[in-house]
Amino acid sequence: MKEIVINENEAGQRLDKFLGKLLKEAPASFYYKMLRKKNIVLNGKKATGNEKLTAGDSVKLFLSDETFEKFAGKQQTKDPVVSVPHISLEIVYEDHDILAINKPAGMLSQKAKKEDISANEYILQYLLESGTITRESLHTFKPSVCNRLDRNTSGILVAGKTLNGLQQMSKAFRERSMEKYYLAIVAGHISKPRRIEGFLKKDEKNNQVTILSEPSNDAKPIITEYRPLKLVGQVTLLEVHLITGRSHQIRAHLASIGHPVIGDTKYGNPRLNREFLKNAGVTHQLLHAYRLFLADGTKIQADAPKEFERALECQKTGREK
Repeated sequence: MKEIVINENEAGQRLDKFLGKLLKEAPASFYYKMLRKKNIVLNGKKATGNEKLTAGDSVKLFLSDETFEKFAGKQQTKDPVVSVPHISLEIVYEDHDILAINKPAGMLSQKAKKEDISANEYILQYLLESGTITRESLHTFKPSVCNRLDRNTSGILVAGKTLNGLQQMSKAFRERSMEKYYLAIVAGHISKPRRIEGFLKKDEKNNQVTILSEPSNDAKPIITEYRPLKLVGQVTLLEVHLITGRSHQIRAHLASIGHPVIGDTKYGNPRLNREFLKNAGVTHQLLHAYRLFLADGTKIQADAPKEFERALECQKTGREK
């Protein structure tokens, strides 16, 4: 007999969904049969499977070790966390339910391929080392990032530590019930704040977007606001308020009005990119997710990487305003 006491990350889901994760190799018909025969019980009583679990509930499985290992052994014995090189994450916010890091440029938010190592794996490593989670608990719930940043965009990446945190923050990003601000260094001089609108069409095959001024099939409306913070030489440091959050929106939208992000190899200016690579060592787009205002008033902020300072410094031989 095995007994599992439901924790807060497992609570809120139906019993049959929980059993489906626990007994991953078993067909649904198996655990429904075990429920009917009272070989699996909830709080000592017969259950149907549609009961919603709460923290502290007891799930007992009157199964032989051989049967349990047959249906759950592979996932229970396999380490649920990929081993990753140890790095020091820059934690910019943490509470009981969520965690926010300052993701460096070059790090994936989530895996694109099975062999990838992403911010998600580093976050799991941090939570394990801090004792926030255990390897055993990862078999039924895995903390995960709630938003995505392009690989070469730095800044705030939020993860749900608990099921509640993951659900609430994923909903907030999906429904845009927060304010998101970025820093960007762009080509040219911008002297006034502006709100720009358009339509974004994505080429999935080439992972590239086009900005249109008029509605079109498969094009989604976009809104971007920005204000200049500093004009140095031939570039402007912008604060960008992302109203809608489409793929590559900031980079493509700014490029479409003649102000591409410095270092952007997809939508940028090749000549300027080469110049900033040579003079300031800029190897990626100078776009940084630096501030979030959550609906409850919480502010999360992450400092821009040193590349921003170096890029502006190398322009000071020009005219600064």
